[in-house]
Amino acid sequence: MSEHQPDYSYTQERELSWLRFNERVMEEARDETVPLFERLKFTAIFTSNLDEFFMIRVGSIYDLTLVKKAHVDNKSGLTPAQQLSAIFQAVGPLYKQRDKLMAQLETRLRSCNICSLSMAELDVKERKQCDRYFRDYILPILSPQVVDTLHPFPHLPSKSLNIAVELRREGETSFGVVPIPRSLPPFLRLSERGLRYILTEQIVLEHVGEIFDQYQVVSGAVIAVTRNADISPEDEDYDVNDDYRQHMRKVLKKRSRLAPVRLEVQGSASDTLLDCLCRRLSLSKEQVFRSKSPLVLSYVYTLEGLLPEESRTALCYPPFTPKAPAGLARNEKLIPQVLRRDALLFYPFHSMDPFLRLVKEAANDPAVLSIKITIYRLASKAKLIEYLAAAAENGKDVTVLMELRARFDEQNNIQWAERLEEAGCTVIYGFEGFKVHSKICLITRRERGHIQHITQVGTGNYNEKTAKLYTDLCLMTANPAIGADAAAFFQNISIANLDGEYRHLLVAPNGLKPRLMALIDGETTKARAGHPAHIFIKCNSVTDRELIDKLSEASQAGVDIVMNVRGICCLRPGVPGKTDRIKVFSIVGRFLEHPRIFVFGTGPEAKVYIGSADLMTRNTEHRVEIACPILDQAIRQQIFHYVDVLRSDNVKARLMCSDGHYCHVPDHGEPPVDAQAVFMAEAADQEPPEGPALPAPAERKGLLSALSRRLFRQK
Repeated sequence: MSEHQPDYSYTQERELSWLRFNERVMEEARDETVPLFERLKFTAIFTSNLDEFFMIRVGSIYDLTLVKKAHVDNKSGLTPAQQLSAIFQAVGPLYKQRDKLMAQLETRLRSCNICSLSMAELDVKERKQCDRYFRDYILPILSPQVVDTLHPFPHLPSKSLNIAVELRREGETSFGVVPIPRSLPPFLRLSERGLRYILTEQIVLEHVGEIFDQYQVVSGAVIAVTRNADISPEDEDYDVNDDYRQHMRKVLKKRSRLAPVRLEVQGSASDTLLDCLCRRLSLSKEQVFRSKSPLVLSYVYTLEGLLPEESRTALCYPPFTPKAPAGLARNEKLIPQVLRRDALLFYPFHSMDPFLRLVKEAANDPAVLSIKITIYRLASKAKLIEYLAAAAENGKDVTVLMELRARFDEQNNIQWAERLEEAGCTVIYGFEGFKVHSKICLITRRERGHIQHITQVGTGNYNEKTAKLYTDLCLMTANPAIGADAAAFFQNISIANLDGEYRHLLVAPNGLKPRLMALIDGETTKARAGHPAHIFIKCNSVTDRELIDKLSEASQAGVDIVMNVRGICCLRPGVPGKTDRIKVFSIVGRFLEHPRIFVFGTGPEAKVYIGSADLMTRNTEHRVEIACPILDQAIRQQIFHYVDVLRSDNVKARLMCSDGHYCHVPDHGEPPVDAQAVFMAEAADQEPPEGPALPAPAERKGLLSALSRRLFRQK
């Protein structure tokens, strides 16, 4: 195929691929082996995923429909309008699946005395409680509005809940809107007899006749508008002399007012009411989605905190506390341990504490000269900020590149940037047009006149909350060559130089993609020469057309390629003559799969990298990303072990078929393997006691293999 006419025979549209992934999330909610309340949480995750999908992806495609220049997707050949139509057609059935599933789960939960009730189900005492709650706590803060020729249609913030009603008085039809204040709790707990509750929007909907007491209420429903949130601040015009944080605050205010892309309706809205809403919001009927389930399911996480202990034990996953990694002593300082040997943390099976201890020690170590770090996302409470601030206050040179454009975390990052500046840290904000998504920290020491570097490179954010929920890798190394590259990287970003050259680190936007292409070419050359050739890739998404074509070329040459892709994968495996040597599988389980691992070749000669970048054009060409080689043999063995366990998963893994849909791993009689369960068991078994460091990972290789075999047999 020519450059202007891509081969679509082995690729698929990215948004439809993502919707299939989210359907896989809903499959976890159907899984009878998953604890019942966790299944409800997976339904909530499916729903919030879909919300963000409409805000970001549908929003960005909507923007493309407004561009005069014709645009055609290079994986599907569809125009933006055709993409939107395909998305809307695919989403409708997902609502029906979600509604059926929610009804089943709520029925099952009722047998456990966890009851989401309608107004019609309340007994006399509960009805009085609801009426009193509405009168005393809800009604005083409501701001209802009649929409007619004298009263304009109100602005509805994205994903805010509202009651929309069709009204009639003296033969005239009008409409009313009642926003549900976000200050209200999402539900009212009705009694201590189990966990009986009713959602706040249902209470308001029941009392809407009292709110519009001068009208006849013809029909009413709960509605939520989803708005385009795909603001790209780097594309906004602003004076280069303006304070960048202030610019970001303006961008955040604008986000809530962007164009609607979806209307969700729960309840008996008449056609007249829907026509009015569509007209006022400039939406087509195909952008309206009816739901029997609540439109916002985030209340599920609040419910979890109200579960009695016995219910939590029966209905939720058993608690898992991240463990201390083997090979690192808990009663010895981290800096000397890392100077002796590389260390690898595997979240959430390992705790983030060793890395935080490393930074804390550096803040107080007289030999430390500087700490430099890139930050993309942080938790709302972050020890890391405390330690960096303490380092600056102790006279260390602390430089923090804070990415203010981390979508939906902008406000949080603005506040942390101000805290760091107040402590005396140097805070920089990256490059115009390029988000800094890398996860790298460099500690520089002077010991006996010699400079030492300790470099940390991760696959995930420095977020102490998500480190307990996402699987990620964190390498800590004193390798001088990697340290020299890291020092050069920070020097380059401080002067806005994206063209730096590095011996070992792969750095986007200019050095990562060409190097990955060359590594794929290396395996292709081996295959054409008749030698075994292998590639393993683990990432979250694959959309970069050039890399997809390069992988197809490698497959055609005879390279065996295995890809563990959590979400979007625009490459379709198993297409005869194109991708028939490529296997793609996805794992959705208790924890969110998040590491990026790249392995080219096998055995001692294999080239192994971990990094921050997915194989998406935005990552490979429009962001600052880092992939780091794994040079230490013991750490390489750990990575190989993780890969082997992931590839053995036949419980939570699903294979992608050549049409882009997922299927179960075929049953060939092997024992069941749930990779995340294996990693939890291994972490618990290997946690070192208080005392000196345990043997290095390489010395434990036999133990790991024996443990894995034992676990597989037990399953």
